[in-house]
Amino acid sequence: MKRRTTLLSAAALLAAPAIARAQPWPTRPIRLIVAWPPGGTTDILARQLQPQLSAALGQPVVIDNRGGASGAIGAAEIVRAEKDGHAFGMVTSTLISMALLQRQPYDPIADVTPILLHSRVANILVVHPSLPVHSVADLIALAKAQPGKLAFGSPGIGSAVHISGEMFKLATGTSMIHVPYRGGGPALADLAGGSLHLMFGNASSTLPFVRDGRVRALAVTSATRAPYLPDLPTLAESGLPGFAIDEWYACIGPAGMLPAVVQRLNASILEIIAASAERARLLEMGAEVAGGSPQEFGRFMQGEMDKIGRVVRDAAITLD
Repeated sequence: MKRRTTLLSAAALLAAPAIARAQPWPTRPIRLIVAWPPGGTTDILARQLQPQLSAALGQPVVIDNRGGASGAIGAAEIVRAEKDGHAFGMVTSTLISMALLQRQPYDPIADVTPILLHSRVANILVVHPSLPVHSVADLIALAKAQPGKLAFGSPGIGSAVHISGEMFKLATGTSMIHVPYRGGGPALADLAGGSLHLMFGNASSTLPFVRDGRVRALAVTSATRAPYLPDLPTLAESGLPGFAIDEWYACIGPAGMLPAVVQRLNASILEIIAASAERARLLEMGAEVAGGSPQEFGRFMQGEMDKIGRVVRDAAITLD
């Protein structure tokens, strides 16, 4: 009897880790840290996700906006969060660019658990209607004829809009002035008003300006044509082969999250955004569902580090 009791105790000890791993999750409300202030695209996407994700997981999902420093403050909060799956975050591609431009309190690869690439938004190359260009070739010719004269705006240094402009300059050998703003709205307003010549505007905010004729669209920065502007060519189709950059939105967690929790979050969010109604709502905002596995997203982030790193280095971009 004593030997049997000992064997049972040993078996219980061996089984303990498996039992612990099988504990239900989540057991309390989940904090969804949004690395941008309320009202922006990232916040809108998170709030669209919130009610359906709460229902799917059986616990409230609470939005926690941590804006500032182009997403870096929120990213730092995410990597410091509890690792048990009761906190994760929504970020943009500035997670990568800000870490490349200036030392941050996080490493965008080592300190992060990739969960899901939520969606991608192309930037649209737009010009003021008074500019005498109707194609990318026209713009390149004008920029080369007037080096340092054309000004392009962006929501700030290191934004995907800014990186797109610097990529364009490198690819075409042109010289243009970058004018950073405190957000995309003021930059677009100045472009529509004629204070700027052009911009590689985020599709979500730029589409209304294109549709009502306040700006003229020349191309999209994505690898393929955008479904909401199917007649507009890509920059690659316009004489710049290989040119492709998007602004992307993604869900990440702190390093060390349990794979089973990550997989459930990935599957739950993917099911929500893959539904036809949600796809249509995202397209109306100029966003396309991305999806994929956590492993695929991890590889994508490493590729973004390499691509954006080359632009930052070759264009000598700094925050000063």
